[in-house]
Amino acid sequence: MLQPIKRYILLTLINSISYSPTLFSQDSLFVCVPGGTYQVGQKNHTQNPLRKISINSFYIAAHELTNSAFEKFVQATGYITEAERYKNALVFEPGLKEFRWLTDSTAYWRYPNGIMRGGIEKKMDHPVTCISFNDALAYCKWAGVRLPTLEEWEIAATAGTPSKYFRKVTKTNIRRYANIWHGYDHLQPDHTDGFLYTAPVASFKPNPLGLYDVLGNVFEFCSGSLPRDNGRKVAHARGGSWWCSANACSFFNTKDIGSVNPHASFSNQGFRVVKSIR
Repeated sequence: MLQPIKRYILLTLINSISYSPTLFSQDSLFVCVPGGTYQVGQKNHTQNPLRKISINSFYIAAHELTNSAFEKFVQATGYITEAERYKNALVFEPGLKEFRWLTDSTAYWRYPNGIMRGGIEKKMDHPVTCISFNDALAYCKWAGVRLPTLEEWEIAATAGTPSKYFRKVTKTNIRRYANIWHGYDHLQPDHTDGFLYTAPVASFKPNPLGLYDVLGNVFEFCSGSLPRDNGRKVAHARGGSWWCSANACSFFNTKDIGSVNPHASFSNQGFRVVKSIR
């Protein structure tokens, strides 16, 4: 019997030849991850220790959910996001000190950095942002999909590589694979990779399984909990975002795990969906 990652690659090759992608009520292609026992975590990582875990097969979207896909959900259901209800989304503009964000009452998914910083009219193929963890769950319920677990996300993102980056990626060439902040700090705008904020999904090179943007574009909500939660209702996200820099937030890897309030909405926070295989 093939080991999980070998089967994984085989399925990817098969997919490239004859796999008919399923839409699962949204406009994203999916990659099949076979069930098996995988190694996740990292040695001496307090929140994500090295361990083995067994999972069932699942499909995972090749890219993050887009504004276009989220708009279909809103049009079909009339859903109002938490940022719209509470008017408390957190946004960014160049010039702010490290880790400082602004609360903008006008920001929500159609204006992810506030109305004065522009809308998404020409960014329908960008990942949806300024949605909370609860908004992401509402979308999933409507679309018949779900969020990946913390472990499923890592298994798919690493593509069989035990290190913080998948094969061929290093800190020096990561800009070919991820939309991150390349400037030294956030005082000056950074367009060095062509994008100040989000990029269209799949603008950068994919991982060996064909998943795009797992190391940067937007943080991706996952289901699951950590020891540091202590029973609190906390949302977790993985990967990196366009805001993450080497000097301020080096979470553009497959091992670190972020935490936010489930009601919080950020302009660098989105999600990717999965579908269970029964």
